Parts: sequence; structure tokens; C-alpha cells
Amino acid sequence: MKPPTYHEIRGPYLNKEVEETNKIVEEHKVVWNKYGCSIMMDKWTARTGKMIINVLVNSPRGSLFLESIDASDSSTDHIKMFTLFQNTIEKIGPSKVVQVVTDNASENKKAGGMIEGAYKNVYWTPCAAHCINLMFGDIFREKPFSTVFGQGVRLHSYISQRPLLLNMMRRFTMQKNLVKPGKTRFATAFLTLHSIHCQKNNLRKMVTSEEWSKSKFAKESAGKEVARIILSYSFWNNVLHALKIGAPLVKVLRLVDGEQKPSMGYLYEAMDRAKETIQASFSDEQKYAKVFQIIDARWDEQLHRPLHAAGLILNPSLFYEQHEKNSLAKEVWTGFHQVVIKLNPDEDLQEKIVDQLAIYKAAEGLFKLRLAIKQRTTKSPVEWWDQYGVETPELQAFAIKVLSLTCSSSGCERNWSVFEHVRNKKNYFVF
Repeated sequence: MKPPTYHEIRGPYLNKEVEETNKIVEEHKVVWNKYGCSIMMDKWTARTGKMIINVLVNSPRGSLFLESIDASDSSTDHIKMFTLFQNTIEKIGPSKVVQVVTDNASENKKAGGMIEGAYKNVYWTPCAAHCINLMFGDIFREKPFSTVFGQGVRLHSYISQRPLLLNMMRRFTMQKNLVKPGKTRFATAFLTLHSIHCQKNNLRKMVTSEEWSKSKFAKESAGKEVARIILSYSFWNNVLHALKIGAPLVKVLRLVDGEQKPSMGYLYEAMDRAKETIQASFSDEQKYAKVFQIIDARWDEQLHRPLHAAGLILNPSLFYEQHEKNSLAKEVWTGFHQVVIKLNPDEDLQEKIVDQLAIYKAAEGLFKLRLAIKQRTTKSPVEWWDQYGVETPELQAFAIKVLSLTCSSSGCERNWSVFEHVRNKKNYFVF
């Protein structure tokens, strides 16, 4: 088979790819016009020292890379970030943008407040994955979690930095490795401890084996400390304590960090269930009291947003059960109505949405069909509204817009390795 020539690749083939890409962009724009979109931004320092800001646009159609900006030669204070937010909103169209999602850095927070002041229909939303990661950071600074994590790091470092010892461990763990703790991803502290806990028996067999006792590691002071840690009952008790605290939060993190389904309709309830699971794991309130203070502080300051409340109301898999129990807090309803007003400046449209909400609450019309009731929990919220919301068109469009929103800017992070090769100050993708 004859390969294409240099001219064919840089000419006809490249033009064809550009044409196909433009078609994809136009498909995204159609969805932006109909349901709105989220702008996602994230900063990253490359190995070359360049500071790159990645900008993506997320909608029910998926995520589209918009541009990456080389910010190496300028400070990224809140004024610069506001200008970047503003330029991106204007490029897409203010009426199409529902929210700007970034991490919770102080300059982003200030710029986000300025954006909400400048654009009455646009929210700034802190990245939920980043906020939960910071929760882990706060938790693992408290005792006994800081102590047990420090011990876990020393155990992992000692083994992983010695090839002979690493191979010895693999013989006992059936070739399984321990998870390396990350420097900024605090949630990896949980994953490190979980991997250590999974190998508890194998690690204890290793440090009590004849192979260990005859090795040089058994004679080193650091090796003796690692053996003491592995054989310590208090260490394993603290590991279990940390895992009971961390496991429910990791579930929330995976929910908001994934791209399989939009998580806007689930975050509010997921955090409540995480706390309930943690509480049910202990008979002594002192085991989790400080952790709840940390979770509540992060939730109240960063994650408790009107969009999340509106997502809960519009998610049929969660709403009807809580509505029947009359367990929806006043703040949830307040958040819902705030979103109705903010995203729909037209008062006639606001009135139609609120009137149609009564039909949804009472499960009347198509909402009362047996199949609609059954599929509250089997279909995604967006699919459910698309299928059964046709008799309440204004509420249907509003529900799909809210439930399609992302809670995180993690999509930007997943492209970091690609953007490692950015060369110019600005690299635009077909825009």
C-alpha cells in the first residue's frame, strides 16, 4: 500500500480534516443555542515552565476544546482572569453561557464574582472535584489522619525506591503495587492507604519472612521502622478509620470527576449520603465530628450553589421520593427559584416554568404514566425529561439546560498531556 505524499497530507488531507472538524463544531453550536453551555478553565504549568490556561466548552453534546493560552509572561490576577472569562463569554455569546467553571483559587473566585455582576444570567461555579480534593487535604492535616498518612508515605517510599525490596514485595502481593501518593491530588492519600490496606496480610507476611530477616533491609533503621509500622495494630486501626471516612467522599469525587453523565442533578444528594454513610460507620461521634466540620465548611463556602439545588429538584430519581417525605429543605427551593429567575430574564417565561412545575410536582399528564414513574430511576434525568416533558415545554427546556451542566472543570486536566506541546502564545482550535 502506497503511503500518502507530503503534499497530500499538508494539502487535501489536512483540508478534509479541517472541514470535518468544522462540522463537529457547528453541531456543538446548535446545542449551545438550544440548551446553553458551560465554559471550563484550568491552569497548568508544563515541564518546560510554561503556564497554560486550557479553555473548553461543555454542553449536552460533550466537551469541545476552544483554546489554550500561554500565560507564562503575565500574572494571572483576578483582573486578568476576569478579562479572559469575559472574552470567552463574548466569543461564544452571553445568552448561550450558563456558567464558568474553574478551580477555587482566590483570583478565580474574585473574577467569578465580577462575572456574575457583569452578566446577570451567568454563574461562576467552583470545580466540585477540586473542592472535594481540598476536603481531603483538610482532613489529612488532622490527627490521626495526618499521622497514618505520613506513615503510609514512608512505607511506600521506602519500598518503591529500592528495586530489590520492590521485587520482594511483588512476590508476596502477587505482582500488585502500592498506589503512589500525589503532591497536589490529596484524594490519592486515601487511594494509597486503601492499596496498603488491601495488602495488609501480604505485607505482614513479608516483614516476618525469612527472606526479609536475611535481607539488608531488616538491618537498616528505616527498614526496621517500616516493619514496625506494618506490624503495628494502631497503624491498621487508623488506616481503617481513614478509609471509613474517605470511601464515601471518593464516591462523590468519582461522580463529579467523570464524564459518563452530567452530575449536576446528583451532587446535592451525594454529599448528604456521603455524610450519612460516614456517620453510620461509627458508634462514637468523636470519630467523625471534626471531619463533618471540614465537610460542612467546604460545602457552605464553595459547593452549596443554587444550580446544585435546582439540579436536585429537577432530577426525578431523587425529587419524588424526597418530595413525598417532605424532606426537601427550604434552601433547596430557594436555590431553584433563584436559578429560574437568573437564567430566564423574561418574567412571562419564569411564570410558565413555575406553573408547569406544579404539574411535575403532582406527577400529572405524561409524568403519571407507569413507564414514566418506572423510568425515573432507569433513564438519565436528561433523557427522562426529553421523553416525558413535552407537555411542559418551557420547564422541559429549563430542566435539560440545568441537568446537562457539568460540576467540574476536570475535562481540562485530562488534556494536559496534549497541551504539553503548545508552542504559541495562543493556539485556537477552528474558532
